[in-house]
Amino acid sequence: MQSPTMDLESAYEACRTITRREAKNFYYAFLTLPAAKRRAIYAAYAFCRHCDDSVDEETTTDAKLKALADLQSDLDDTYSGNAATAVSLALADVARQYDIPKEYFREVILGVESDLVKNRFQDFDELREYCYRVASVVGLICLQIFGYEDDDAKGYAVDLGLAMQLTNIIRDVREDLDMGRVYLPQDELARFGYSEEDLRNGVRNQAFQDLMTFQSQRARDYFQRG
Repeated sequence: MQSPTMDLESAYEACRTITRREAKNFYYAFLTLPAAKRRAIYAAYAFCRHCDDSVDEETTTDAKLKALADLQSDLDDTYSGNAATAVSLALADVARQYDIPKEYFREVILGVESDLVKNRFQDFDELREYCYRVASVVGLICLQIFGYEDDDAKGYAVDLGLAMQLTNIIRDVREDLDMGRVYLPQDELARFGYSEEDLRNGVRNQAFQDLMTFQSQRARDYFQRG
């Protein structure tokens, strides 16, 4: 149940504090928004930050997954009018004002979960689902807050999120590999004749150039659509 001493203004202020502390440059970009939308973005950001922090605070995969399951339960309570924390209280108000589907926030949780249980992607369909959860859905949440007149805007938000996440993947190929993650689809590695061993050894042959040209062009295509 919601704490009787918790008030909405204090909840929003807590979200603003989290955003200012964690969001760095994004915080200053948010300052250009009208006050109501700005604090709504603070609440959405604080929720996403809380998802990341909840797993960072745990040491085992099982404990991390339990933390995410608890977050899902908290999200259900939030949408049922039983917000128990400052972030969830502010989020409940934002979700009501801007008609944000609970499913969007659930997808954020699933995106964090994916990073715990999956480090290879068989094909682009699998990778696209991951990118949607960690990037596109954030755009959809922001779109509800910013407002739109045409439902086509949702498709643009999804495509822009995909484009940005695919760009991150291209940029961080080596860093991700060092952490045991390969986001490049396995079937595409095979199609271009480039192996994870090649990637590990830093092979920069024609197969690598063709593979990365293909990845880059796909990201460009999504940018153009978004």
